[in-house]
Amino acid sequence: MKDKSVASVDWKSIVSPHSLIYTIGGVALAAIALKAFMLPNKFLDGGVTGIAILVNLGLGIDLNLLLVVINLPFLFMAWKMIGKTFAVQSAFSIFLLVLVLYFLEVPTVTEDKVLIAVFGGFLMGTGIGLIIRGGGLIDGFEVITEYFHKNSALTASEITVFLNSLIMLSAAYVFGIEPAMYSILTYFTAIKTTDYIVEGFEEYTALTIISKEHEQVKELIVKDFGKAISVYKGERGYLPETFHIKHPCDIIMTVVTRLEVHRIKLAIQEIDPKAFFYVQTIKEVKGGVVKQVGKKHV
Repeated sequence: MKDKSVASVDWKSIVSPHSLIYTIGGVALAAIALKAFMLPNKFLDGGVTGIAILVNLGLGIDLNLLLVVINLPFLFMAWKMIGKTFAVQSAFSIFLLVLVLYFLEVPTVTEDKVLIAVFGGFLMGTGIGLIIRGGGLIDGFEVITEYFHKNSALTASEITVFLNSLIMLSAAYVFGIEPAMYSILTYFTAIKTTDYIVEGFEEYTALTIISKEHEQVKELIVKDFGKAISVYKGERGYLPETFHIKHPCDIIMTVVTRLEVHRIKLAIQEIDPKAFFYVQTIKEVKGGVVKQVGKKHV
């Protein structure tokens, strides 16, 4: 009989060209960031990588060994609580990073601390983002973040900031305030870059429209832009000068990317120049239809 834990791993997904290209490219960029920018200058990243660098520079223990040992408990947690495919994919990414770090020889690019923080963080963030898009990770802290995000009232950002603050405080104690401050800049650059690589410019936004031409607006959004809508029954009017005047209307809400907001607003204003909009940033979208399925409005 097949072991259920093995049978439940989606090996086809792990070895797919899409996953391998993202993972290998991400690992290569992360290794270059560490070797050419961060390690020679004692700059830290957040998470397990930051802890490993801190212990390596402070105690001289081999960085590759630390990356494996520190990540193992988190990989076990991922296997038990998140998913076996995710755990295997992450283990593959981590061990590949260790191999690349062991064999890769890259000269130090610069000694300018600002350039190291910015470009080291950018390369690290790009690498992490590509690995995540490939289905894995190289930092076990993300497992804790995901677990507590699902099982507590804290947001993922709050958990990440708290854990990495402890690492940066430790860096300040061991290496001094200045290296810790540059490490914070490196980490901030990396995490913002990771966000853009993982989510791209498709950060979702809720756009709400109140218009007297609501039927045409609904048709425009659904048929021309291929977006799903939600409709609330409401009333428009109640202006200060004409408070007693009101009209029934449909209040239309749709979820779009931030790059689409401006184009949709312009298209709606062609139908109703007096249409009222308000835009809200949303942290997460799940279910329904949020991807474009129809032709773009030109």
